[in-house]
Amino acid sequence: MDIKTNVDEKHNAHTNMDSTPSSPSSTNKEHDVRKTEVVDPEVLHIGSGSETDESEDSEMDPFVPFPDMEIEEGNPLTVRAVVIGCLLGGLVNASNTYLGLKTGWGFPVNLFGAILGFSILKSLSATFPHVPILGGKFGPKENAIIQTAATAAGGLSPMFVSAIPALYRLNLLGDSPSVDFPRLLTFTIVAGYYGLFFSTPLRKYFLVDMARELHAIFPTATATALSIRGLHSVGADSKRKASKMARGLLIALFGSIVFKIVAPYAPGILWDWHIFSWFFVWSGYSNYAIVIENWTWVFQWTPAFIGTGMLAGMNTAVSFFSGNIICWAIIGPILIKTGTAVGKPFGYAPDEPGYEKWHRRVNYMSLTGVADPSDPTGMTKLSLKDAPSPRYWLLWPGVAVMVAASFAEIGVQYKYIWAALVSGAKGTLGAVEKSLNKFGKESAFLQRISQQKEKREGALEDPFPESEQVRSSFWSIPLVFTIIFTVVILALQFKLPVGLSLFSIVLGFFFAFLAVQATGTTDITPTTATGKASQFILGGCTSGYVVAGNEASITSAQRLNIMGGAVSIGASQAATDMVMDFRVGYLLRCPPRLQWYAQIIGTIVAIFLAPGMFVLFTKAYPCIIDQSIDQCTFIVPSSASWQAVTMAVTDPTFPVPKSSWVFAIIISLVAIATTIFKYVYLIGERAKYRVYMPNYMAMGLAFVLPTTTYGNAMMFGALIAHFWMKLYPKNHQIYCYAIAAGAIAGEGLGGCIGAVLQIAGVGGQQYGSAVGCPGDEYCG
Repeated sequence: MDIKTNVDEKHNAHTNMDSTPSSPSSTNKEHDVRKTEVVDPEVLHIGSGSETDESEDSEMDPFVPFPDMEIEEGNPLTVRAVVIGCLLGGLVNASNTYLGLKTGWGFPVNLFGAILGFSILKSLSATFPHVPILGGKFGPKENAIIQTAATAAGGLSPMFVSAIPALYRLNLLGDSPSVDFPRLLTFTIVAGYYGLFFSTPLRKYFLVDMARELHAIFPTATATALSIRGLHSVGADSKRKASKMARGLLIALFGSIVFKIVAPYAPGILWDWHIFSWFFVWSGYSNYAIVIENWTWVFQWTPAFIGTGMLAGMNTAVSFFSGNIICWAIIGPILIKTGTAVGKPFGYAPDEPGYEKWHRRVNYMSLTGVADPSDPTGMTKLSLKDAPSPRYWLLWPGVAVMVAASFAEIGVQYKYIWAALVSGAKGTLGAVEKSLNKFGKESAFLQRISQQKEKREGALEDPFPESEQVRSSFWSIPLVFTIIFTVVILALQFKLPVGLSLFSIVLGFFFAFLAVQATGTTDITPTTATGKASQFILGGCTSGYVVAGNEASITSAQRLNIMGGAVSIGASQAATDMVMDFRVGYLLRCPPRLQWYAQIIGTIVAIFLAPGMFVLFTKAYPCIIDQSIDQCTFIVPSSASWQAVTMAVTDPTFPVPKSSWVFAIIISLVAIATTIFKYVYLIGERAKYRVYMPNYMAMGLAFVLPTTTYGNAMMFGALIAHFWMKLYPKNHQIYCYAIAAGAIAGEGLGGCIGAVLQIAGVGGQQYGSAVGCPGDEYCG
């Protein structure tokens, strides 16, 4: 679930050029859970980024490359660009693993790599102008290579915060990720490359052949290209802005790193403010403020989610915060009051120190079940279906509403999707016709198809000659071998049948195509929908494996379900990242073949780093993969949703309380109806009211996350950005995105360092203070 950029939209008849493209903070950030407002592709408001433009109000076609900036550049695929891009992508990869395991959110690499890469290379080129590799001219095309390598190196972490932890939490793999590292690595290798190879021919399809018909703007990629163009604009004013943006990002980055490293040693003071617990103590342990504390109403000084709120905007933040209120202030207490759900006491014994003070503490977020009151030994536990915790009860509506909202967003584009499928079929037939011609064969039917394609109105000319594009043999032959290796690896290491592996790959390609299409038009990459859809489809395919009462058959079906879904999410993410990078290069006139090389090199970094970071965090915090540990710093919400779907589609008894799944159906129907209303009725002059429609993706995440801390922090960050923009718009335009991006990445990197300290035995859990924490227990 990555934060995405939503380019400012203007509801008018033309696509205008903005005079301030150098500031990516003018874009509205959203997420996948993933984002709030959908860009109207017909009225994208963008800027040229050059102070040499004849008119700030000049119009430009958003589907063709930007005018050449006439900045002298050599070959943009340089060693320094690839190395810096890989280093920056590696930092974000580590950061996203931490953030994903903790919150289910991720941070996009594109703009981070573009801005910080610009700062680093600009300094190197100026400091060492005549030194080989380090010095030399630096322009926007090389900047595009940096962000491409960074995007590749920063990828592949989504699997390790969702599907892979779910395998361990259901005891479907080995004893630990460190033991299983070889097979995790081999699966990561094939996952990293089959999406890349498959998506290569989609560049011409989505950026040239069908760009206008599909309104494939790719807002985040467009914002990145505009930012790079603005950073390289001539003139003192642009240089000052670029310098301020980079400085703000670096200060926020290092400040956030230091704060995250120090905070675990005094979490009750520096990190989590348990305000209601403090009221409880100050009142002499005599009031019921502790009841509010039990529902996790805590404020957390998390730079990542304060920064996320600054980027996401008020709609997403309000939706997320509203979800918190609905879950943990309304529905949750009602469930407890009516006996529909139960809490789990923290287990203070009457003779234990602190019992008189803290015996009112109750855990409503457990996923391990409660003791059967009919068993005096307390050893027997009731199933979560019969005695659900509020978290377990709310988990199913949360997953359902996110899936429903994702597919509703795709469904309203049925015309574009149908056009894409038809055009894709025609393109394939046209390629077959050309192949036949090479062997002296002809087909009247295929000739008609080819001619129809050539006569299509609005077709664009590819600005790059064949010599600068990726040859078909470069990607087609490796794709075949990658598919073969994928099938072999899934069969030998994860015991997936060959037929099911091939079917998973086909599903992966299909959902990857839809994911690219959705990202191009709405800036939403529906990884939640593609992953869950694959799980549901595979659940039907593996139903024959399940035998009631046979634990081995259920275990086998669960493993098949999760690994098959992992194939889809890997293909969707890799394909989307690749096409978005191509879009950046397309607008900046960077040869696609060079970007392709950079993507392949950067993926090598991600292949080793993504599973390596997962091993690091699970070793430092075993509760990530051991769901029997109720109290954990890492909530792993994405993994919980994967686990929930897998259990539902493979359990013959359907382990969901009736009241929960009935409510899940109702709220899903509401989300679908609202989405249809948004796109069918709120159009034209009424489109301005879309901002008041709830973001069901963010709201659904509030159902899945068993805490209010992230929604609270996100709301705080959104309010900061809102009033900052109102009071100091120019200052906000320069600094807001940079500071937020640095804060988000910094917390993740600080968390990585904290994991190392934890393993070394000198972390917060070993030497931290419990001052300010409820129950006089360490709360970091």
